[in-house]
Order: sequence, then structure tokens, then C-alpha cells
Amino acid sequence: MSSTNSHLSDQELLLAADGELPPARAEEAALHLAECWTCRVRKGEIEESIRDFVHAYRGNLDPLLPSPAGPRALLKAQLAEMTAETAPAPQGWRIRWSQFATLRYAGAALFLVFLGLLIYSRPAFQTRQGFRVVPVSFPEPSLTPGVTAGVNRDQICGSKPPKNRIVPASLQRRVFEEYGISGAEPRAYEVDYLITPALGGADDIRNLWPQSNSSAVWNARVKDALEDRLHDLVCDGRLDLVTAQRDISSDWIAAYKKYFETDRPLQ
Repeated sequence: MSSTNSHLSDQELLLAADGELPPARAEEAALHLAECWTCRVRKGEIEESIRDFVHAYRGNLDPLLPSPAGPRALLKAQLAEMTAETAPAPQGWRIRWSQFATLRYAGAALFLVFLGLLIYSRPAFQTRQGFRVVPVSFPEPSLTPGVTAGVNRDQICGSKPPKNRIVPASLQRRVFEEYGISGAEPRAYEVDYLITPALGGADDIRNLWPQSNSSAVWNARVKDALEDRLHDLVCDGRLDLVTAQRDISSDWIAAYKKYFETDRPLQ
């Protein structure tokens, strides 16, 4: 972070997520993340990779490791015996504890290897504009800033709200080309409206982006729920239309957390 224009490295993003950056550097990182979409997207990818690993670890690796309860109880018993008898400690518990510790160290090593594979195995694409884009949960703001159709609240709420319209195949191909993934499998992505037509979003390529169907947490169904929530708030007079459009286009995941008052998607 030697320059305000430089991006945070993956190491800095990991340290920032763990709260291990020095205070002054942590403040710089927070200010940079508030202004830089690229680094916020990368931070989200790293956090999603960690979540994927934790789920895999719990389901596949953790059952293979012995429970710490047994060795811990054995250690306490041995220490109590040492205190009572003031005799040299027997070697058996040390051997068993060493074996347990070895397994734990092996688990930690597997964590680091697996985390690296998850982070760096995600596809990265080069667009004509020179950006490295991985369309997982966020659009690239320079390509998809969000565009409105110039309608007002009465026009939106006075009739049945339109669902996201089907994007023509030719326009979908243009979106993929803009994001540098023209050779991607179309079924792997949903070409989605950043600002939904139900909130006055326009049929404009600058309002479309390829949302990955591989995202297990912040996926298209979750965004659809946010769109319905914002539409209801606007039409009930509890939220200004311009505010709803701005919130969903600037950071739709943050908007979901704000308007549903939760850190995780609701079932």
C-alpha cells in the first residue's frame, strides 16, 4: 500500500480479515476497501474460499482427527499424579500427546495447502479493459455500474412489478465478451440485472452482469429476495426509490444484510 492507487495484496487482505494488521495499516486498508471495488471483490472471494474450506474440513478432514478430549483428560490426570507424588512424569502420555500434536500440525498444513488451492484455482479472466474479473458475487463497476430507466415510484408501484426479463441471447453474448469470458459455459452464469426492472432498472448492457451459479451463499436467489424486499419497502413508502437503486447497485450483499438485518442469507 505504498500508493493510494495500488491494490491490497492477498496477504494484506488475509491479515486485515484476521485483525492482525498494525493499527495504522489497518486503518489504511479499511479506507482503501471503502473506495476500491476490486479489492472488496477479492476480499469477498478470499472469505468465500475460507468458508468453503471450513465446510470441507468439517465434513472430510475433522472426522479423521482424534478428539482432543481424550488426550487432554490424560494430560490432566498425569499432571495431577506428578503433583501428588512429586515423581518423574511417565513417558507414555508424552508419546501419545506428541502423536496427537503431530496430527493437529498435519491438519493445519492441509488447511494452508487447501486454502491456497481454493483461492488460486478460481478462474480469472482478462477483459478488453484490462481488468481481472471473477464474476462470482459482485459485478465489475466499470462494466456494470447499473442504469435506471427514468421511471418514478408511481409507475413502479402502480402496476404488477415486472420480474427480471429474459435477456436476449445476443445481448448475453455481449455481456460475456465484455467480461472476457466469451468461451464460458452459459449455464454456469445467469446474466442478471444489477438494478432489477421492478426497481426501475433499464434494459442496458451497463445494467447486466454474469452472476456465477457456483456461488453457494450469495447467489441469484438471494438477490431476488432482496429485490422483492426493496420493492415492497419502496411501494409501502418506507424507502426512497433512489436510495433503493443506489444501495442495490453499489453493494447488493451489503444491502441484503442491511435490509434483512442479518449477516447470512435467510432460508
